[in-house]
Amino acid sequence: MGQKRKKLLLLGGTSEASQLVNGLQYNGYIEVIFSLAGVTKNPVLPKNVMSRVGGFNGITGLMTWLKDNQIDFLIDATHPFAQQMSNHAWQAAQMCQIPFLNVQRPAWQKQDGDQWFEVNSISEAINMLGKKALRIFLTIGSKNLLPFKKNIIPHHYWIRSIDKPDDTILPSHAEVITAKGPFDVQSEYDFLQRYRIERIVTKNSGSEIVYAKIDAARKLSIPVIMIQRPFISQFPSVSTTDEALQWLIEQL
Repeated sequence: MGQKRKKLLLLGGTSEASQLVNGLQYNGYIEVIFSLAGVTKNPVLPKNVMSRVGGFNGITGLMTWLKDNQIDFLIDATHPFAQQMSNHAWQAAQMCQIPFLNVQRPAWQKQDGDQWFEVNSISEAINMLGKKALRIFLTIGSKNLLPFKKNIIPHHYWIRSIDKPDDTILPSHAEVITAKGPFDVQSEYDFLQRYRIERIVTKNSGSEIVYAKIDAARKLSIPVIMIQRPFISQFPSVSTTDEALQWLIEQL
């Protein structure tokens, strides 16, 4: 009889998670269960691996799920701003005594010519926009739009999101662009120039897939209000999928 395959719960939602699935889907030693939070309405689920969509109902719910499904390893490859999920995953893994790894892509670094205003929250980003109405390119995800709607300054927003945001959270003066990266520098440059964008508000996701807007902003000398990542507990972490695959091999 062949050796029983170990079970890996992979918390996804990033390109790194997809790369890990591609590297493991034909592995004879590890069975991957790919999990998404359910934020995207019509997610693209990987083929040839088991998938699930939805939350776990907190740390206790995740612990129960890990035990019921006899999970051997847990890799968190969620978005760098998914702070709560990462912390829950780390705590649940510790309590279940399951090896845990976080895949945390490096943050973008400011380069010569960048005009960044670094802030720590959505409210700080709104305050940084000031009291003069501006033309703003907003790429922060659809869940964080309500504070911009409540802002009394009549900025005009171009909002890019994978799914169309709910109308109840959209600012009054907003145009929605539904799109998913990767984006190239020339198209971003043309977009920013065509709509005479005066500010960009974004999160420091660190993803190369959406970095082109930062390159384009640099070329056009457009200020970028950069929301910094939340503090993440110091748990085991790597920055590349190759390192994560090596870690898995060492666990076998």
